[in-house]
Order: sequence, then structure tokens, then C-alpha cells
Amino acid sequence: MSVVVAETVSELRGLVQGRTVALVPTMGALHDGHLALIARARELVTAATADTIVASIFVNPLQFGPGEDLDKYPRTMDDDLAKLEAAGVAVVFAPSVEQMYPDGVLATKVTSGTIGSLFEGRTRAGHFDGVLTVVAKLLNIVDPTAVLFGQKDAQQVFLVQRMVRDLSFATTVVVVETVREDTGLALSSRNRFLDAKEHRAARALSAALEAAASSGDRGIDSVLAAAQSVLMGENLVALDYLAVVNPTTFLPVDDAYRGPARVLVAARVGSTRLIDNEKIHLGG
Repeated sequence: MSVVVAETVSELRGLVQGRTVALVPTMGALHDGHLALIARARELVTAATADTIVASIFVNPLQFGPGEDLDKYPRTMDDDLAKLEAAGVAVVFAPSVEQMYPDGVLATKVTSGTIGSLFEGRTRAGHFDGVLTVVAKLLNIVDPTAVLFGQKDAQQVFLVQRMVRDLSFATTVVVVETVREDTGLALSSRNRFLDAKEHRAARALSAALEAAASSGDRGIDSVLAAAQSVLMGENLVALDYLAVVNPTTFLPVDDAYRGPARVLVAARVGSTRLIDNEKIHLGG
């Protein structure tokens, strides 16, 4: 069965009326990480949690700041639709900017609060307000029983989960673990901008996380030192931030903290900015 593409809100609502939906929001340029979300959505259908899968493809201008790569962001609609059809997606919502934001600049937005101004939000001011606003619109438009996100974007996952709780959306956020290349590099639509040398150098991010995880029993100072040692050994990698956060608050942990934590890293490899994260345990 061919995938059906809806380009307007009214078309999409007509297609999903009376259905229970598993929604996979994307900005296109699909890779195996996105397809892992689709595979998890198929499991939800098999388990009768949902009866249809909807994927959205929308490059959201609200989450790009001045000087960021909105125009450069890859747009590969034909290839994306072929992948989604092969993966068993029933409906694709592919609206224009004018359809999503018919009045231009929105007067009403979702704010991400203090956490949204840390880490990615410090480097990309307003980014998470744009993410949460478009996700809220998609949840209102599609009304899914489940919405799926990848763990690679850990801060985004935390903020979406909090928004769903705070605003009482009737959906479950399903988080799928990061998909990686054999080298350990986390899959990202931006990886295509890396040349061969940069691609090899980018392996340092996941290697740093591995070093951090293996040092968890010695405390936060050892975790950070182990990761920094790996990153400093790769001259094509320019570190933006390296942090260890409490997964329940997404705030940095202190020296006394013991228990589950998450290491976050962001860096430029050449001109391409990449992020990654890994779950660790601090203390013996």
C-alpha cells in the first residue's frame, strides 16, 4: 500500500479521524536512527497500542537561530517518502511553513524554562522554545496515543516529556535508544556534512562517552577528566560543552552525587556541530 501524504492540517485530521496513532516527528533527511523509531512504532501497532503510524516531515524554522543552518539543512523528500513507505508508514504529514504558521510569527509559544537555556539552549538561544512549540502543534493536530523520539537528543526528550506532563497531553512519550554506526558515531542528519577525515575524528565523541562511563565509579571529576582526555587527543574536534546531569532534573550534578546520571557532549567537527550522550552511574 502506498504511503499517503497530507500537506494540510485538515487533510491529516481527515486521514487519522477515529484512528489510534503512533506519531514519529522528523525534519526529514531520514537515516537508520529515524527508521528505528518507525520500527518501534510498528511494535506498538503489533501490540495494539496504536493502529496506524504517522510520520511528520517538517523543517521547523522556529528551532533555528540567526546564522544557523536552516537553508543548509538537507531536504530529501523523495528519498524520505520511499524509506517511509518501505518501512510500513501509512501516512506522512508534510506541511509547508505557511500551513504550520499561517500568520507568520507566532504570538503564542511554548517556553522551555531554565533547562531550555542550558547546554544546547545556551548555544542555540530559543531553540527549545521552537521545538516545544512545534511538537505541541503536532500533538494537537495528530492527537496520537504515542509519540516517539530518539535518546540522542537527550535534552529535547527531557523537555518534551516535561511538557507532556505539565500540559496534560493525552499521549505517551516513547524513547528509543541512540542508533550508532559500527564506529560508535551516533547517527545524525548532519553526519553527511563530514568529510572522510572529519568523520573519523567525530568518533572521538562516542569514545569520550565510553571513557566517561568506565570511570563512573571514581566520581564526577574522573568522568570529566577521562572524557576530556579523549577529546583533547583529536585536533579536528572543538569542544562546546561536556557535562554530567541528573536525569530526573537535567541539572548538573555536584561532587557528592551518587546514582544514575547522563553525560552530555557537544562539539564542532570541522564546520559541523554534533551532539551525543550516554547513561552512566556515579559512585560504587
